[in-house]
Amino acid sequence: MVVRNFDVTEPDMPGVGRKSRELTETEFPEIIWEHSHVVVGEDGLVTTFCVYEAPSADVVREHADHLGRHEIVQLHEIAGDVTPADFPAV
Repeated sequence: MVVRNFDVTEPDMPGVGRKSRELTETEFPEIIWEHSHVVVGEDGLVTTFCVYEAPSADVVREHADHLGRHEIVQLHEIAGDVTPADFPAV
C-alpha cells in the first residue's frame, strides 16, 4: 500500500489517475493498480491510499517518480486482508 500526498486538489485527480493508469499500461506492465482511497484534507490537497500488486517496492517508487506531483509518505507490503465477515459475532 502506498500512501501519497499530492500537490493537487480533487478536481485535478482524474488527470493524475489517467496518467497513473497510462504509466502502468505502457511503462510498468508488471504493476497492477488494484484500487485507491482518496482523501481531501482541510487544505484541499489530496492524499491517497493506493493498493498495487508489484514485484518490488523499487518498481512502485519508479512509477511514482514518473507520475510526479506527489510524495510517497509511506510504502507497506500488505500481509493479508480481512473483513468483518472474518470475525463472526459470538
